Amino acid sequence: MYSKPNFDRPATLLVGTLMLVLAGCQTTSPTTGTSGVSYGDSKAVETVTTDLGSTDIQMISEKMTQSLIQTPEIQTLIKKRQLLMASPVKNKTSEYFDTRLITDTVLTQLQKNGVRYAIEGEDMQNQTDELRRQSQSGLYDKTKSVKVGKMQGAKFRLDGSISSIIKKTSDIKDVYYKMNLRLIEIETGIVEWSDEKEIRKSARR
Repeated sequence: MYSKPNFDRPATLLVGTLMLVLAGCQTTSPTTGTSGVSYGDSKAVETVTTDLGSTDIQMISEKMTQSLIQTPEIQTLIKKRQLLMASPVKNKTSEYFDTRLITDTVLTQLQKNGVRYAIEGEDMQNQTDELRRQSQSGLYDKTKSVKVGKMQGAKFRLDGSISSIIKKTSDIKDVYYKMNLRLIEIETGIVEWSDEKEIRKSARR
């Protein structure tokens, strides 16, 4: 019995081949490793341990910023375009963590609300090194380099500390954290504002 040739098969094979080639040419994000690591929500509540974590830092920073931005001193600071500076938060807990995470987050949120701040600490050393390099090294065109003596002093200074109390039993660990932040007028040393945030975390051992 005569069977009609299937003229559509070559076309079908050609289309399928082209689709495979095009799929191989698509640009995809490179991935490495097979450890099962994946991205998560940076704002999600973190409850891995009783140690101070990302959620705690976010809560502390938001609470302090909301309280501080409402003070008359900060509103005046914004209007007069005066400067704020922040000393590193002192870690008085028994665990190690970088308290600069808190300071930097508070300063970033304040700046978004119009507060201008001056650098200090390690950043100040980098600043003075760069000033000397441009003004004294002889490597820069004097008409286009920065001038020494133009830095501005801050009106207020932020400082604070975070401490903890740990209680343990045979099956429960309870940790109480307390963060305190103060706004100090540099010229007079008067504390114009202070606030605190408390956090309690418990876990079965």
